[in-house]
Amino acid sequence: MDPAPKDGESAAAAEPGRGGAAPSSGVVVQVREKKGPLRAAIPYMPFPVAVICLFLNTFVPGLGTFVSAFTVLCGARTDLPDRHMCCVFWLNIAAALIQILTAIVMVGWIMSIFWGMDMVILASKYS
Repeated sequence: MDPAPKDGESAAAAEPGRGGAAPSSGVVVQVREKKGPLRAAIPYMPFPVAVICLFLNTFVPGLGTFVSAFTVLCGARTDLPDRHMCCVFWLNIAAALIQILTAIVMVGWIMSIFWGMDMVILASKYS
């Protein structure tokens, strides 16, 4: 079923196959990613440090996450501004321990690699 046209849209504009033109103004939609506390605790590091953490996470699961925890103590920003620096530090240590303990069944290793990729993405986005 096709949805009914919304405010300001004509039936011809809603169905471009019938010769109608696309509307010149559209609706602005804001998409915001909801992050859990562990994911939001990933620090925004300088790009070279993030690459080193990715490298460490690739070969020794959890080690790069463990190193990134100390960047929080050095003043790295996170998506948890309302939490104290020590709380964010311990969240990163917890993520590193989860990665180390579950690396035996490959889950932690994969999580560790994705965590390192997130670090590099955040570093490149906000450097």
